[in-house]
Amino acid sequence: MNNIKKIGLTALAASLVSTSAFAGALEVSGSASMAWENYSGDGKNSTKSISMGNQITFSGSGELDNGMNVSLSFVIDEFDGGQASSVANAGSVFDAHSVSVSSDALGTLKLSGEGGSSAQAAINTTAAGDIWDNFDGKGGTKLRESRSGDNVVHYTLPEMVDGLTAAVSYSHAAGNDESDSAYALTYAGVEGLSVSYGQGSNDAQALGSGGSTANTDSTTMSASYVYGSVTVAYSDHESDSNTATADQEATSFKVSYTLTDEISVTYGQEEIDSNGAAELTDAEYTKVTTSYTSGGMTVSANYQEGDNTSYTTAKSEDWEYYGLSLSFAF
Repeated sequence: MNNIKKIGLTALAASLVSTSAFAGALEVSGSASMAWENYSGDGKNSTKSISMGNQITFSGSGELDNGMNVSLSFVIDEFDGGQASSVANAGSVFDAHSVSVSSDALGTLKLSGEGGSSAQAAINTTAAGDIWDNFDGKGGTKLRESRSGDNVVHYTLPEMVDGLTAAVSYSHAAGNDESDSAYALTYAGVEGLSVSYGQGSNDAQALGSGGSTANTDSTTMSASYVYGSVTVAYSDHESDSNTATADQEATSFKVSYTLTDEISVTYGQEEIDSNGAAELTDAEYTKVTTSYTSGGMTVSANYQEGDNTSYTTAKSEDWEYYGLSLSFAF
């Protein structure tokens, strides 16, 4: 009897291994970069730095017997997110990872164990490309959005209308915080045009370095249009809070011109308005970028300005940035 059980279990294990090996595939992609950066401003010493970037992504996928597809993504990217040396897992090379189940009829269900985005946050990049993010380490403001991060469930509905993508997401409650949800719609059914709209909540939105939080609802609207060599884009982001002085609105636009298949020039602006009690003026950002792409290599040079980055008119809140980078995709 025991021998029969062993034979049966061995056959079952072999069949499972054979099925997985037959249906699955593993792919590896990566990127690397070298950069020179310089921050300067009135009355401030220049801050120059040379750095490198690296990232490797492992992607595994396979089709089940019922026709559904399962995929796993795992990213290796050391210190992504700026882990300090005091963090327990500082130095860990492990980064964003997720598993997805999909089919044409049912859509795609994705669970991000780390590094996930809510449906609204996934479309929340400003038209100019989040220039503010390059200055938040200098005491500048941060753009608020619905809750993302670990263990976010993201569901993309099957296509119901040509060119229309709809997605919803859910983040479970943590501690005394309530759960958060979000949704987003993107329409690209007209050649050259893309329009997006999304909303989402964050029950524990961080308001600043003081540790205070608020309940916020974020709304993102954006549109871009490509006509020949010219791309024009505009975005509007609002964050409404139960704290009267914690509301935020960010507007942005960009214009890009492609000189050749390899060379392009982009000009963009962002303006962030906050109802903070200490606010004296809006934070304003400007960026000019020139890039050259050949195969998997991109060379770019950009100049950026950040004015009133903490909503004050103090000279210490005005910054200039110069950057050169060389990146590779493989």
